[in-house]
Amino acid sequence: MGIELEDEELETTARAAARALAGKRVLALTMHAIVGDLEGVELVGEDAEAVLVGGADESPETNLVFSFMNLARAFHELEAGADLYCLHKNRWWQTKHGPLLDAGAFVAGLEYAAEIDATVLGKPSAAYFEAALEALDADAELTWMVGDDIESDVGGAQKHGMKTVLVRTGKFRPDAVERTNIRPDAILSSIAQLPDWLEEHG
Repeated sequence: MGIELEDEELETTARAAARALAGKRVLALTMHAIVGDLEGVELVGEDAEAVLVGGADESPETNLVFSFMNLARAFHELEAGADLYCLHKNRWWQTKHGPLLDAGAFVAGLEYAAEIDATVLGKPSAAYFEAALEALDADAELTWMVGDDIESDVGGAQKHGMKTVLVRTGKFRPDAVERTNIRPDAILSSIAQLPDWLEEHG
């Protein structure tokens, strides 16, 4: 996309999970694509210390990950004392076919069934934004968060003292902006407009 950065400057939810769960026995209900990034985490099918629920994608494997049997196994582990972690609690995500259900629904179901609260490792958690700022060696008040999710992206960043831009792509919905008290510093049609906007507004 024309954005240059070093590998260590890229903060992902999988990296956040790997840091938080390093050395633990983890039952991971995540999309297959991120399993390789969970370095240092012992992935198990039973007797877990933690259950990790991750994002969804359009691959056939995702149907298997969030099957009734896997969710029932996760519930069993939680009942046995495992802690519940999630990459995020997104309700839905945008695809070329339109909005699709995201893993937040399964997180909410496990929280309800096991009567516990999940620890969010990605946005909008403060730990996630702090890790991103540390990777960039940046101060929050001098850093801009650009995203398409008014709650997780903009709301989370603002709570951490960052400036924010909401873009009208991906998950953006005008009605979501109208329903919330969260107000970004700017709303732009695309991230491509950001350099000119920053130059104009200083």
